[in-house]
Amino acid sequence: MQLQQRPSVVPSPARLVLQHARTPAEIAEAQHLRYKVFAGEMGARVPGRETGTDSDEFDLYCDHLLVRDADTHRVVGTYRVLSGGMAHRTGGFYSDREFDLARLDHLRDEMVEIGRSCVHPAYRTGATIALLWSGIMQYMQTYGYRYVIGCASVGIADGGRVATAVYNRLRKTSLGPAEYRVFPRCELPLAALDSAVEAALPPLIKGYVRIGAYICGAPAWDPDFNTADLLMMLPMSRMNPRYARHFLKADR
Repeated sequence: MQLQQRPSVVPSPARLVLQHARTPAEIAEAQHLRYKVFAGEMGARVPGRETGTDSDEFDLYCDHLLVRDADTHRVVGTYRVLSGGMAHRTGGFYSDREFDLARLDHLRDEMVEIGRSCVHPAYRTGATIALLWSGIMQYMQTYGYRYVIGCASVGIADGGRVATAVYNRLRKTSLGPAEYRVFPRCELPLAALDSAVEAALPPLIKGYVRIGAYICGAPAWDPDFNTADLLMMLPMSRMNPRYARHFLKADR
């Protein structure tokens, strides 16, 4: 999910540590942070209003990466990672809900899906993101996966004009090969939307493209978050070596 606000107070300096959630309580910490950002900040319709947690049936099968402030001990950033093997047990990836992934079927056992990216507003810095990505890179290396996929979002409160402009820009510069094309189950009416607006790439998408990812097709509409979601794909063979080195040493 794309986060728009910048931190109002940045810890100076914050001592951050990367962890893997090992207990239900640690997973719940990530879910509480997700709820605060997605429901409280973005106004998304997510389950868990009674408990203040964002959770779904995929959480049980995911590995949850946590960035924790070592001084306050609170979780300030999280990503969840769903391997191809575990996706078989859930009936598919989360992305299968939004896209027809038939052209990626032969790669499923070599893929991981990342999602539910979330950072506390006061910790939206390069250091937090680098730690999360160091965890993803370590995961890929440890288990030998070759592809990362995940949805990146653009808000459509404006009716979808910015999302359309972003897609049209990426279609010219960062569209993946036809054999990896996916098809949205609920497609935005791109042809009917005015894409003449000036639209910078959202930071999350810009970061993905910078490290070597591309989009796999047109965006899908996510009604719960009221966003246009683009499926991004990063073959590890395409990853910018400079960023790979940076992420792999980020937790040292």
